[in-house]
Amino acid sequence: MTRFARITGTGSCLPPRRLTNDDMVALLAERGVETSDEWIVERTGIRARHFAADGVFTSDLAETACRQALQAANTAPGEIDLIIVATSTPDMVFPSSAAILQHKLGIAGCPAFDVQAVCSGFIYALTVANAMIQTGSAHKALVVGAEVFSRILDFNDRTTCVLFGDGAGAVVLEASDTPGILATDIHADGKHANILCVPGHVSGGNILGDPLLKMDGQAVFKLAVGVLEDTALASLAKAGRTAADVDWLIPHQANIRIMQSTAKKLKLSMDKVVVTVHEHGNTSAASIPLALDHAVRSGQVRRGQTLLLEGVGGGFTWGSVLLDF
Repeated sequence: MTRFARITGTGSCLPPRRLTNDDMVALLAERGVETSDEWIVERTGIRARHFAADGVFTSDLAETACRQALQAANTAPGEIDLIIVATSTPDMVFPSSAAILQHKLGIAGCPAFDVQAVCSGFIYALTVANAMIQTGSAHKALVVGAEVFSRILDFNDRTTCVLFGDGAGAVVLEASDTPGILATDIHADGKHANILCVPGHVSGGNILGDPLLKMDGQAVFKLAVGVLEDTALASLAKAGRTAADVDWLIPHQANIRIMQSTAKKLKLSMDKVVVTVHEHGNTSAASIPLALDHAVRSGQVRRGQTLLLEGVGGGFTWGSVLLDF
């Protein structure tokens, strides 16, 4: 019998501290940096984002999201036999945030590891979990995207610090004899590494290089629009579907203009695009599962609908997942 993987539950977590654009304007003014709500909204569509409190880590946000997803899937933590966390902001150098999360959930013994593909991380993690379930290496998996990007932002650079937020989203992915994930498509091209990166590292007890996020916004935008169309069409082709079969496009929530351009290229109305960037900002690997959980809990996404998830991030990485929910 062919094994498939289906999402049986979703969950999410946003830190309580919500910063509007006006809050960011005031925060940056203290540093002598000028910006405005109008400037941010016009370029990104972002109106607010959430920042984690001091002492709150990626695994903490992930735990809350996972407990919601487990409850939605009517699954006990002990039933989980695989944990994958997509993150670029782990709790520490090692062990993985997935291993720390595993312990917080009261689970022991199953494989638990992190995936680092920046904003494409959840797509990568879902692809890996799907493959492991299909081959029988796992039966019930927690697949998580979780970030605390507020810790790596340069608040003297208004072109980047206003874009990002913290949060976590999670799904329970379960073996099934009914198709769920229909196709996946992931890619990377390291020659673009410098257009979106955090070029610092730890050596000899010191941070060498720059530990804060750097981005060439125009280069990222130009590359993102092209590869997002390509990967979406690739997943659709693998599944023998067309864009007309898609009920909801759930893209990485980086910039409303990128989402609009991608939808236009796929000939999809924005009425079919799940948008949370205005409230969440760019939460990197957390953005797609956060948007998915929001859409499920708000009643936008319903069982039986076809979803196209896609993301692009530093690396440069990109990918998509087509699934029947």
